Amino acid sequence: MDSRLGWALLLAAIVSFFSGLAASPLFDLDEGAFTAATLEMFVRGDFLATYLNGVPRYDKPILSYWLQALSAAAFGFNELALRLPSALAGLAWTVLAYRFARRLYDQETALTAAMLTATTVGVSFITRAATADALLNACLAGALFAQFLWLKQGQARHLYWAWAAMALGFLTKGPVAVALPLLTALLYLASRGEWRRFLDLIADKRAWLIFAAIALPWYIAVTLVKGPGFIEAFFLKHNVGRFAGAMEGHRGSVFYYLPVLLLMTLPYTGLLLLIGKRWREHWCDDFGRYALILFLLVFVLISAAATKLPHYLLYGLSPLLVLLALELKTARSRWLLLPALALFVGLYFLPDLLAARQDEAKPYYQSLLADIGTHFGTYYRIYFAVAAGAALLFMVWTRAALALRLLVVGLAASYGLGLVLLPAVGHLLQDPVKQAGLLARHLEVPVVMSGINNPSFSVYAGRVVERRAPLPGEAVFTDTRHLAELPPYELIYIRKDIALVRLLK
Repeated sequence: MDSRLGWALLLAAIVSFFSGLAASPLFDLDEGAFTAATLEMFVRGDFLATYLNGVPRYDKPILSYWLQALSAAAFGFNELALRLPSALAGLAWTVLAYRFARRLYDQETALTAAMLTATTVGVSFITRAATADALLNACLAGALFAQFLWLKQGQARHLYWAWAAMALGFLTKGPVAVALPLLTALLYLASRGEWRRFLDLIADKRAWLIFAAIALPWYIAVTLVKGPGFIEAFFLKHNVGRFAGAMEGHRGSVFYYLPVLLLMTLPYTGLLLLIGKRWREHWCDDFGRYALILFLLVFVLISAAATKLPHYLLYGLSPLLVLLALELKTARSRWLLLPALALFVGLYFLPDLLAARQDEAKPYYQSLLADIGTHFGTYYRIYFAVAAGAALLFMVWTRAALALRLLVVGLAASYGLGLVLLPAVGHLLQDPVKQAGLLARHLEVPVVMSGINNPSFSVYAGRVVERRAPLPGEAVFTDTRHLAELPPYELIYIRKDIALVRLLK
């Protein structure tokens, strides 16, 4: 692939991170919870600890909230500003993949690795979400890449960069940012009979000082000022607890991540299958072994954990995407484009599938799906029909290099997710919540949330909305099925199963 063309494709992929950030309302629960907690930092004037619905939120450390707060202070409290830190983390993630592959291999591999990182479906989703996960994955990528360079070359600066990245990850999502790189290094060195080098990795005093200087001040400050609540709840409940028991209904079988893996790596799933076919060759290569050990470690751990969420799989993908780039350099089969075709065809028919399953959904989602045709309109159908046609054309037209054809459909997938799919789904699911919140912004009475949990409502209302039983004279955001349980009220807003009412005094 020509270098200038490669750079043009990479620039287009980088731009895709920032496409559609404001095109859809915030999704509940995760985006709503993160951004509502950020809002409450401004409302309370307290940027040391996070609260949600007026009570302490112990789910995550502080760094992602601080970045959202900085972005909101600069650009206003809106979807674009709240999602911008994740898009920037995606950019950093891509740059790290490029720099690492450029140092280890060559520019062609580096450009391809960066392109794959930027346009893989799993990455495209998470870098458009106003949560902590894109930032965590960027930190993990930095730590894992720098750690491998230290293992190969022994330069202290790589060791210190690895520990700095782990510290930032620890400040983003806790122990996972340290445990995964160190366990990967231990298993990698043990597989080579060099496990004693692991002691050098964890015994460097300067590395620990760097880690402590970045990661520990906030943990110490929040404990001294707020008490031990965060430390106890976060480390025990949200780390040990998530592994031991399924939290918030996020459960699945031990095979949960097999289909997730195939979906997360679209439209490059065929390259993943090639790695599986040639795993012995990759195992004999130093970096190949390192990447496979990390991926298998993550896959086994998250499969064994009781709480299962799709994005956990991303923790093990950054080095694997570099291996995919190596596979693409030598791949020749046109059938590697088949997953892209399947993706676009599947997205084209997604509205029909949702409509067919509407009667089987919970009553709340049945009401949301009632106007599915309004949001999945002609533009949606045309985009994915054209994308599917392009993928099919690239399967039969072989004059252009396979890598170029596959990366072009990867770009189409990335832009399709950001500008077409997510806006359609977002407006379908979240428009009533957003409109109710914007109306609540102008109410001069306290607003509470009862019988429903949509934290993005608080963001659009621009205020702290407690979850509790309402009092006379207060406004209530609720599910219409709970209206009969309320005392006399005045209706302010109702759409689908979302209602905003004011109780009479």
